[in-house]
Amino acid sequence: MNYGLTFQRILVALFLIVAVFNSTSLLAQNQARIVGDFADPSVISANGKYYAVGTSSEWAPHLPIYTSTNLLEWKQVGFVFEKTPDWIASSFWAPEYFYQDGTYYVYYSAKRKSDGVSCIGVATSKFPDRGFVDQGIVVDYGTESIDAFVVRDGKDLYMTWKAYGLDKRPIELLGSKLSADGLKLEGEPFSILQDTAKIGIEGQSFIKKDGYYYMFYSAGACCGPGCDYHVQAVRSKTIRGPYEDVGESVLLGSNERWKCMGHGTFVTDKKGDYYYLFHGYSQNGTVFTGRQGLLAKLEWSDQDKPVFDFIKNDDKDSESSFRLDFRKIKRNEVFGQWDFRNSIPNFQVNTTGLLLSPAQIKGNEVGSVLTWRPANKKYAISAKLDLIHSDKDLMKGIVIYGDKDRAIGLAAQGNQLIVWQVNGEEWKVLSSQEIQGDTKAIELRLQTEADLSCKALFKVQNGTWTNIEIKDSSSFNLKELAPWDRSPRPGLQVKGGPNEKAVFTELSLDY
Repeated sequence: MNYGLTFQRILVALFLIVAVFNSTSLLAQNQARIVGDFADPSVISANGKYYAVGTSSEWAPHLPIYTSTNLLEWKQVGFVFEKTPDWIASSFWAPEYFYQDGTYYVYYSAKRKSDGVSCIGVATSKFPDRGFVDQGIVVDYGTESIDAFVVRDGKDLYMTWKAYGLDKRPIELLGSKLSADGLKLEGEPFSILQDTAKIGIEGQSFIKKDGYYYMFYSAGACCGPGCDYHVQAVRSKTIRGPYEDVGESVLLGSNERWKCMGHGTFVTDKKGDYYYLFHGYSQNGTVFTGRQGLLAKLEWSDQDKPVFDFIKNDDKDSESSFRLDFRKIKRNEVFGQWDFRNSIPNFQVNTTGLLLSPAQIKGNEVGSVLTWRPANKKYAISAKLDLIHSDKDLMKGIVIYGDKDRAIGLAAQGNQLIVWQVNGEEWKVLSSQEIQGDTKAIELRLQTEADLSCKALFKVQNGTWTNIEIKDSSSFNLKELAPWDRSPRPGLQVKGGPNEKAVFTELSLDY
């Protein structure tokens, strides 16, 4: 026997085992602090807790709110708006907390119905996590006003925002005096920083240290596969400037697990240390999990320059798995969202389950959906459907929804199981299978893989999962489902008449 060769083979095998373990471990630990699509987060401390609010884009209810006791572990508690304010057409972006005199403010960007221009509105409440009432538009400037941040300078308040993002001229971060009640601008806008490099700047936030205003902002392309978002900083003795560069040209950008980091705000912990809650794409999930909530600690170098210490999360993705038994929870514990422009569902929750009825807008081939944010691109969404109490002719099932013109799903209708796809304006059946006539309940599953492919499965009562054969499975995947600014989402789907209903008893999302 060649013992030398055998020993070499053992070493190679051990090396491969370690390599596989490490790579698997990295993928398994690819966890955000706030998992799933949660872009442009803002954070505030109140009543011994921390509260964070994030972009919801075209999903309703609008602007999800999370809470934490330690900045590390977060849970959702609600939304800023359960109903869409009358003046808004779309695009709920970049909410920003502010507090004064017993009132919590959330400034946010949205597109106005009358002309499609993005403006900055504000909602107020006596609580950081509920009860917000819209107060209308605060900033209406040019072709676009987004990314609000309020700065206090002595007794005065200043609103800052991004302007000219749609114009044929450099983007600028602007400022203006804000009224004492925080509800309107006073005086003329002034320039804080101009994008002379023409790479894109936005998402500013300020802290004050040793007589300087430090402004941290994001530069580059925020979104999509080609993003290069990163955090930079400047400082000035006054809010009006002039500002000078400070720190490295990329304070936060990418690491082994995350990329395109940026657009966050600061909060101090109980020790007085500054932490920055911001977003980034997973190197693994990218646009299919969206921009997720991340955390870094702000430190200062020996030269008194800002540096960030990224706070990683070693939790496994499986810890984000969840199961909802709709027969045992209340409506405000569902936390599902829908595309409020195109796919509005009607639903209620009682001891029978979740009763879901369609109320889609004309021209939407998908129907109505109720979705949840995925934490990984590889998952299985499963739902139990009560066929006895559901309307037989209603199409009802599960979906992975990108937009009204890009979605895939598995549904029961009549005595058929249907695997379907919407691509553009075309609704297409990819496969169908008969349901036995005496079936009282059925469980449906869509299972995605690391290569973005998808499988459709079903299970009757306590049986085993049966894979549904799809002859042309090349288009049954996630590849074309992601819009530019948000991830596709798994959830429930119904399509039919508004007086019809489907009854779902349970839903699970497993990683």
